[in-house]
Amino acid sequence: STDFDGTLFAEFERPPIPESIATLIGELQSLGAKWVINTGRDMASLMEALARSRVSIQPDYLVLVEREIFFHDGARYASLAEWNEACARDHTELFARVRPQVPALMDWVNARFRATVYEDSHSPFCLIAGNNGDADAIHEHLIEFCLSVPQLVVVRNDVYARFSHAAYDKGTALAEICRRAGIGADEVFAAGDHLNDLPMLTPACARWLVAPANAVEPVKQALRRQNGYSSNLSHGDGVADGLHYCLRLAGGWKQKRSAPAAANS
Repeated sequence: STDFDGTLFAEFERPPIPESIATLIGELQSLGAKWVINTGRDMASLMEALARSRVSIQPDYLVLVEREIFFHDGARYASLAEWNEACARDHTELFARVRPQVPALMDWVNARFRATVYEDSHSPFCLIAGNNGDADAIHEHLIEFCLSVPQLVVVRNDVYARFSHAAYDKGTALAEICRRAGIGADEVFAAGDHLNDLPMLTPACARWLVAPANAVEPVKQALRRQNGYSSNLSHGDGVADGLHYCLRLAGGWKQKRSAPAAANS
């Protein structure tokens, strides 16, 4: 299970997804491994970015908007209807309760920060802060607000944030995929770089936890507490490095190509 932006995909690198990780994932898929892209993007945005990356591999599963699950049926990505319908119902009910309070929240942000706040199809409150310092301050206020609304949480990635339901995140979606596939956490590898990845970067979801060098400090701290691996290589090369490291620990892996340069755990 790999996050996309900042973990696998680096917008301004060429190529955005390095050969080191694309080749390795492809080799593992040929041996029966399943690949999940676990992202905050929606379907259209992710498909466009994958097309620009020109990778030959395809994920077996998608977790979109940090909560919706899709699987590749051989021709297209199909919705995991039971999960996604429950997810939509729960969010509709939650957002109906919180929506009357959103204008005051937007006014609070606009009075103090140069930021963009808006509603979209995924949340009644979405944020693009001007910088990470402002995003930190707004995030703290939103966390405090969420304490007053049962099941409401704020999902944060860099300067972006939005409201979501506490029962649906990258971790619970990954756990549902594994449950349906009959895969235990001991057989799962997860890699991420930012705060919205923390729900899947836990031993409850995955035994093998990895962060690239560009990961934010809270992610690196979480991995240190849980005996995860932080690479000194960035983005996709860091994921490849971490995946090689985990495969060596797991044993029985004969790589077809050389691993990336040595890194620090």
